[in-house]
This record gives sequence, structure tokens and C-alpha cells, in this order.
Amino acid sequence: MPQPDRLGAWGELPFFSTHWPQIEARLVQETRVILPPDAQRFAALELTQPDAVRVVILGQDPYPTPGHAHGLAFSVEPEVCPLPRSLSNIFKELGSDLGISRQNGDLRSWARQGVLLLNTALSVPAGDANGHKDLGWDLLVKDVLERTSKQPTAYVLWGKQAQRLEKHLHPGDHLILKTAHPSPLSARRGFFGSRPFSAINTWLQTRGQAPIDWAA
Repeated sequence: MPQPDRLGAWGELPFFSTHWPQIEARLVQETRVILPPDAQRFAALELTQPDAVRVVILGQDPYPTPGHAHGLAFSVEPEVCPLPRSLSNIFKELGSDLGISRQNGDLRSWARQGVLLLNTALSVPAGDANGHKDLGWDLLVKDVLERTSKQPTAYVLWGKQAQRLEKHLHPGDHLILKTAHPSPLSARRGFFGSRPFSAINTWLQTRGQAPIDWAA
């Protein structure tokens, strides 16, 4: 079990009592290097508590390159260069949308503003993308979406894998943005030009909330 004091209110999710023990046991049996390191596996939940969530951006699984993933979807450690191509495309869209230029791929500052950067799998064997996609992590994502959608929230669902999880959202006054994934394989099929960052900030401001500082 992750340290309860670090998980905070997320530790109350059914997943941690019903499904996590089996997943943890399988991770212990894994002979390959698992990314991100154990201490960073639940970093997204630790940094953005349920009542602080204003935006949810769903990723797929952690980067399979050692030294890249640190527990937040799309984010990398600050010294990583060049950036992963999906993140580079996200920053290109951020630039065309809001004129913001970012070189550092560490997105923890977004998380501290209420942007939950959640992967749909929280582990991956080094060098084997999607190697843990059937481990059961989707059960955690289901619980997280059900919990966050009890209040109006902006959801960013890039790609079909994320969009399939929309069914777990409670009906409500949400902003739901669905486009192609920022991967180089699909970004030109609807991701570029979608302007998600300005759309989120406009939605937040109409609700009387402060916009996200995407440049931070």
C-alpha cells in the first residue's frame, strides 16, 4: 500500500483495498525494471488532491525510457532533452494557442494548480510501451474519474484510449475536450489547432475561478 499520508483523500478510493494488493503482488514478481520508480508511482495523486482537482488530463502509460517518467502523465524530469515527441507536440499547441514557449518538460507546476495529470496505467516495464496496460490500473482510473466528476471539472481526453473512459464520469457541468492524441502518429488528425489550453481557462473563468498558468 502506498503511504496513506502521501495519498491523502485518494487513499479512500475502493481500488486501494480491493485491487491494489493484487497489482502490487504482480509488480513484485516482475523481473524487468519498472518505471517510474516505486516512490513516484502515485505522484499525480499525491500532488493533486481530490478537492483541488479542476482539470484532468489523461495520458496512456509512463514513458518507457529510464530517467523520463516521474509519475505524472506527459511530464518528464526537468533535465530531459530532447523532449518526448508527444510532449513536444503539446508544447507546440500551447505555443500556437496562447503564445507560451516552454522548454522544460516538468509539469509539476500544473499539478499544483489543480491539473491532475493521470496516466491510464501507472507502471511500464522499461523499453516495453503498454507492457502493463492490462495489469488492472484502469480500475484506479475508473475510481478517480467517478470521484472527480462529483464536481464540475474539465476533462482532456486525447485519443481513443482516454475517450473510452468517459463512461465513468458522473453527469455534470463538465468541460469535456476530445481530440486526437498528441502523438506524432495522430497529432495532425485533430490535435493541432484544437486550442485546449485557452478553452480550459475560458471555462474556469466563467465559473469564477483563476485560470491555469500554463507557463509556470
